[in-house]
Amino acid sequence: MISRYTLPEMGQVWSDAHKYELWCRVEVLVLEAHAAAGTVPADSVEPVRNAPPPTPSAVAAVEAVTDHDVIAFLTAWADNTTPRSAAAYVHYGMTSSDLLDTALAVQLAEATDLLVAKASQLVGVLRDHGLEYRDALRPGRTHGIHAEPDTWGHRVADFAFAMARSRDRLLRAREAVAVGTLSGPVGTYSNIDPAIETAVMAALGLRAADVATQVVMRDGIAEWVSALAVTATVCEAIALEVRHGQRTELRELAEPFRAGQKGSSAMPHKKNPIRAERISGLARLVRGYVTPVTEGIPLWHERDISHSSVERVALPDAAIVTDYLLHLTTGLVAGLTVNVARMRANLDATGGLMFSSAVLLELVSDGLGREEAYALVQAAAMDTWESLDAGSRSSGAPFRDALRKQAVTRGYQLPDAALERAFRPERYIERLAPVFERLARLS
Repeated sequence: MISRYTLPEMGQVWSDAHKYELWCRVEVLVLEAHAAAGTVPADSVEPVRNAPPPTPSAVAAVEAVTDHDVIAFLTAWADNTTPRSAAAYVHYGMTSSDLLDTALAVQLAEATDLLVAKASQLVGVLRDHGLEYRDALRPGRTHGIHAEPDTWGHRVADFAFAMARSRDRLLRAREAVAVGTLSGPVGTYSNIDPAIETAVMAALGLRAADVATQVVMRDGIAEWVSALAVTATVCEAIALEVRHGQRTELRELAEPFRAGQKGSSAMPHKKNPIRAERISGLARLVRGYVTPVTEGIPLWHERDISHSSVERVALPDAAIVTDYLLHLTTGLVAGLTVNVARMRANLDATGGLMFSSAVLLELVSDGLGREEAYALVQAAAMDTWESLDAGSRSSGAPFRDALRKQAVTRGYQLPDAALERAFRPERYIERLAPVFERLARLS
């Protein structure tokens, strides 16, 4: 992933230098376990333990000749070992996948810990924001059209719980990928005792695969990338709401716009939702990695490496981008401008049409048949749409006026008290208290 979207901690997890540090750690633990079991000379451990990890450039120089990354690593590390003869016992009984899959499991666990911490932070920001705006009335919209009155806090609560579930998915996915193997060629333990695997995995904070045919089955990694994709998409859902709310016609929301920031090279008035749009764009990248990683589950027989090239790109990129998305979304919500007055004003943009459902129920409660009541309310609503399209707002309450006219044509007396109840926006949110009680307990 390009540096523009890479935060330092996550970038370090996926750096070549850190990878080789982990490879050294795994190999040293294996060597120590072999020495404790009497399989290799005990005096080989200290020289290997003291040998500094090879630099990425040193490994690359050897790999240019060998065309094999693990052999290049072992050779470059041996060059750092004094005496070099001690390095002969490194990688004893192992195959390349033992090292690659086990070290990768540690990287995935480290990356997930960073993601879980950021997701938890975002949950807290969303929770507090939702509680702050629990009473901020706004038009609820379905299909982009005014539906019924809602509150901004209610909308945000949905995002908060979705992110909490995403965090919990990440925790479950961590368990799925914190799995290593030290079972040798085709996974039969032909040259390595299973007790070595048990000891090393415990030291690394991993569990041993139930079975490995030289490689760990990739279903856990596919689950992990899928969990990242869902997390990224929840970030996008938040961003999309901001993008819609910042449209000129709505002006209900606005992402942070700092001093000195410019919105357009040509139009000085522009304040564009660039952070929200960046979130929407980058979320596509994370989702895009789900299929190629999932296709790494079926391999030829005990092992091939068709998954390897994909994972070298997809796993770091998915983690780095999701990390950045969580960071960006947290800043978006924390710095969001919420125009409560504009939200309330937008309730009246359709002349009372959003109260149609309550009017329908009040008429039914008054004794009018549902079909007859629906026909009356819909006819009045269509008249109101026509009035709004024509730009007429002289009465200030076109839907209520249209209801009265339709009632007269049908010989029906509209109950004034019922209409007053139906046209009160607070009526629609009176039962939301339990939602916000649950939100307050969210952590």
